[in-house]
Amino acid sequence: MTAEMIAPAWMHEQITAEQYDSWSEEQCAGIEIVDGMVVVSPSASKRHNRLARIVANALEGAGGPDWNADTDFDVRLQDVPLINRRPDVVVYRADTIDETPTRPEHVLLVVEVVSPGSETTDRIVKVAQYARAGIAFYWRIEQAATGVPLAYTYVLDPATRTYREGDVFTGTVKVSAPFPVEIDLTRI
Repeated sequence: MTAEMIAPAWMHEQITAEQYDSWSEEQCAGIEIVDGMVVVSPSASKRHNRLARIVANALEGAGGPDWNADTDFDVRLQDVPLINRRPDVVVYRADTIDETPTRPEHVLLVVEVVSPGSETTDRIVKVAQYARAGIAFYWRIEQAATGVPLAYTYVLDPATRTYREGDVFTGTVKVSAPFPVEIDLTRI
């Protein structure tokens, strides 16, 4: 006896922001919406999640009372066609904590921790999407073969809505913008 998998209709059709907003939190977990289509993301590794938490905790402490740093929630980049991304870490204005959806104008910095299978998306696709949306800072953290994470930083050029490459850090991130912070990425 063989089991046939039948994908739900929403996996084959573009969905609208209104449809997505009607879904439960459980239905939205582990997916992103790109050009109205559902993109399923595999569960992250413990190492990936720990690295994201270390970064979020450090950014939360450095941001002061005006900024929150959290993990695993949607940022609505565009309504039509719908683009919802779920960055690994989001630094956003504290006074918008209850606003749903979180929009680019609420966000100061997004961080993606690259995993096997997300390399092209995190290195190319998301960089362009976050920049077009106007998010001021983007960091990409690579879990290098040497075991010491690398952090690539980007700063938005508001005139062109593209990112300029910033510094690359090995092991420890030490920046002055968007606010001074030092993060030891080797504490995994």
